[in-house]
Amino acid sequence: MKSRYIISAFALMLSLGGYAQKDQLKALEKAIKNFEPTAVKNALAAAEGVIGSASDQEKAQFYFLKGNALLELANKNMEAGKNLKAAAKSYQELLSTEKKIGKQKYSVQAEQSLIDVKNKLVTSAVKDSDEKRFKESAEKLYDAYSLSPKDTIYLYYAAGSAVNGKDYDLALSHYEKLKELNYSGKGVAYYAKSVLNGLEESFNSKQDRDGSVKMKLHTDPRDEKIPSKRGEIYKNYALILVEKGQKEKALQAIIDAKKDNPEDTSLALTEANLYLEAKDYTSYKRVIEEVLRKSPNDADLYYNLGVIAGTSKNEAEAEKYYLKAIELNPKYSNAYLNLAILKLDVDVKIVEEMNTLGNSAKDNKRYDELKGEREKVFRVALPYLEKVVELEPGNIEAKQTLLNVYTSLDMTDKYKALKATMN
Repeated sequence: MKSRYIISAFALMLSLGGYAQKDQLKALEKAIKNFEPTAVKNALAAAEGVIGSASDQEKAQFYFLKGNALLELANKNMEAGKNLKAAAKSYQELLSTEKKIGKQKYSVQAEQSLIDVKNKLVTSAVKDSDEKRFKESAEKLYDAYSLSPKDTIYLYYAAGSAVNGKDYDLALSHYEKLKELNYSGKGVAYYAKSVLNGLEESFNSKQDRDGSVKMKLHTDPRDEKIPSKRGEIYKNYALILVEKGQKEKALQAIIDAKKDNPEDTSLALTEANLYLEAKDYTSYKRVIEEVLRKSPNDADLYYNLGVIAGTSKNEAEAEKYYLKAIELNPKYSNAYLNLAILKLDVDVKIVEEMNTLGNSAKDNKRYDELKGEREKVFRVALPYLEKVVELEPGNIEAKQTLLNVYTSLDMTDKYKALKATMN
């Protein structure tokens, strides 16, 4: 009799435990529905306390409710990053549990919620980056990538945020993963204008875009090539290695990448840049000539060569490459802008010298000479700036620089006309 009593008591204890679990899950569900942060947190803690011995079906329900609770807390800006990450983990545990028991009561909703979590992580990461919180941005972008490994672009952005936050070890780890995946990011972006608001919108695929145009919801479809990011990835990877004193390893990484991607000129440009920084001009010239033989009519290539030369303070060579880019593409606004900047850089040195002069006759003479030199600099830069503003009417920085040049050259009428467009 005694053993029979013990069994009955044990069965009763299990039964009571089952009721407790169900009650706590109902309480959690109600707290989420009526949402009040403290009540949700308390209900979540209470449910976690009894879920250990629950059935797999009850655990699946708990993981689903927990994910919903944490997502809602994140939506209310309560430790958003932490709660979004925890919500994703809970949804993933739900999917794993329902897969094990062969049921999908909550899985479909959980998969949609995971997409929502991923999008919120990316949005929050962008905001963090805008506000210079690069560490948080890198963490959220990596979490977004972990939720959807096919979206390798988030790993690429996570590496960039890590670089901006000067966490070079983390950036190096992400770049190594991108190298391992042979990620390039090369592709095509699809755009069309909305009939409702006239704004251009992007589409996930050509099929989606063309379908919307066919239904007359959008007009003016256009495609835009997305260039390979492989060169930038290897460049940043190499620069981090250089920073760590591993220059030979950095160069070897670029050379190895070129073997696998012989047509990717961005890798060759990165290699050339490394030779330039090492003052190995013979190797630099060899690589540049190799690139030019492959792409003699590539305006972007000449522009990039101009940037490399400009960074290395080789102004004459930079000017030559920018002018060649413009010859190949007369509407290359960035080339015009960089030419203007190249010319105006001289003005900084002139002004520095002017500020050191006194009031002696000799100094006054030198001042007038420098003033004349400044005018020459402005007149050389002027047509390039005007071309930038013509090609990019919305470029406020270029307009502001051009206004300063007009002021320095006493070009009052042109100043007023340009200022009116800004007002």
